[in-house]
Amino acid sequence: MSGATAGGEPYAPSDPRAPGAVARLPRQVRTDLTRRLCRERRPFRADDVQVVEPPLLRRAVGASALGNCMEWFDFGVYSYLAATIGKVFFPGASPAAQVISSFATFAAAFVVRPLGGLVFGPLGDRIGRQKVLATTMIMMAAGTFAIGVIPGYATIGIAAPALLLLARMVQGFSTGGEYGGATTFVAEYSPDRRRGFLSSWLDFGTFTGYALGSALVTALNAALTDGQMLSWGWRVPFLVAGPLGVIGLYMRLKLEESPAFQQQLDEHEKALAQESAGSEFKDIVRNHWRPLLVCMGLVLLYNVTNYMVTGYLPTYQTETLHRSSGSADLLVLIGMVWIVVLITFLGRLSDRVGRRPVYAVAAAAMIVLAVPAFLLIKAHGTWPPILGALLLSTLLACFAAPSAATLPALFPTAVRYAAMGIGFNFAVAAFGGTTPLATAALVDLSGDDLMPAYYLMLAGAIGLLTVRFLPESAQVPLKGSRPMVGSRKERRELIATSKELYAFTREQEREQARRG
Repeated sequence: MSGATAGGEPYAPSDPRAPGAVARLPRQVRTDLTRRLCRERRPFRADDVQVVEPPLLRRAVGASALGNCMEWFDFGVYSYLAATIGKVFFPGASPAAQVISSFATFAAAFVVRPLGGLVFGPLGDRIGRQKVLATTMIMMAAGTFAIGVIPGYATIGIAAPALLLLARMVQGFSTGGEYGGATTFVAEYSPDRRRGFLSSWLDFGTFTGYALGSALVTALNAALTDGQMLSWGWRVPFLVAGPLGVIGLYMRLKLEESPAFQQQLDEHEKALAQESAGSEFKDIVRNHWRPLLVCMGLVLLYNVTNYMVTGYLPTYQTETLHRSSGSADLLVLIGMVWIVVLITFLGRLSDRVGRRPVYAVAAAAMIVLAVPAFLLIKAHGTWPPILGALLLSTLLACFAAPSAATLPALFPTAVRYAAMGIGFNFAVAAFGGTTPLATAALVDLSGDDLMPAYYLMLAGAIGLLTVRFLPESAQVPLKGSRPMVGSRKERRELIATSKELYAFTREQEREQARRG
């Protein structure tokens, strides 16, 4: 069974004569299954399909999402308190310089993220995802707790911002191994048909953590005076990191390794695994540069929007629009809650219609709606700013929902964690984490308070271009892994479909041979 047409492409049956189960398969699934059947020269057997038992799946997804919630609560509170932190650690600067200095320290964490990815990514591919994720949880909690106990500039002088920078770099280093590992872990646990929905729970945890951090800061701003916030109130969210880190560590230590890592690779990919598992940075870049570029383009789109909404929007309202910190925090909180409501529905949608349409429509909408959204945020009254924040939050949800399923699918199992660490963290460091700093500086230099909208439009254009080169991965098995299903019934159905597809493809071959 050659499994290829005269042009060298594997068969992707779309013939109306195809059996019913085959005809109903999405094109990318038919193509992938045909390649696998052509390689094996037989239909699937029971041991060719991995079943993930529902209790194990729920525990893996739930614990990862809850751990991620705690991780990003720690990381997110800094952005909500950027203006206050600027006053505590950079008291001699002007208000604009305080904000920029605070965001520069915020961005410093992203400078070391690629280093964290380069260290933790290969470790995750060699010793396992679960061990590395437990380590990143410890480091994040320690770095965040340390910020809460660092004395201010008035007490220890220049040592205060230096220690703040060090703590932020510990956070950034740990985060370099966090998102790539967590997305890899959840994607490798998820059945192919529901990977978008189940992986979206990871970012559900992310934005729940953001929302909880925002809610806590909003409550503190409402309950305390400005003097109390500057004196001690700003420390409270950081001190919460200690007990949260202990809980998150316990949850991650209870997890088992992902099935894909335990199985490693199918026979077709073993040679690649042996060659690449110990490869250096340059080898991964050389062998996987195309998916790395696609990964970086999508990460740019997602994270520029993410840090514009979660990192810059509160400060934009207080420092540029001169609104109260309470109303600014409340607006962001509304947006975060809206994302939490939407995100799993959008993840499920990406399983049905595909990842590419969700990204493409949202990126195009970003180009069209960024300026109207910021005009609404600038407007007076209660409802226009809320509507503007909801518009941006909806677009952010569209980028976040499919990401945890899309990005790991770009790379084979042997190098997935390391490649994700490189592509994700370099893009976030260069474009995502610098968004608040760059945008604040552009607004200050140009005097144009719509500069954030233009920044988002550029990100949307880059994202739309990237989608053109994104392979559709909805319902397709991960590279280097066996097909994954959620029940034995699904396995029987897939085996039956593989028999129909194998017989149909053989018949196509015979027909082509007769014509030739």
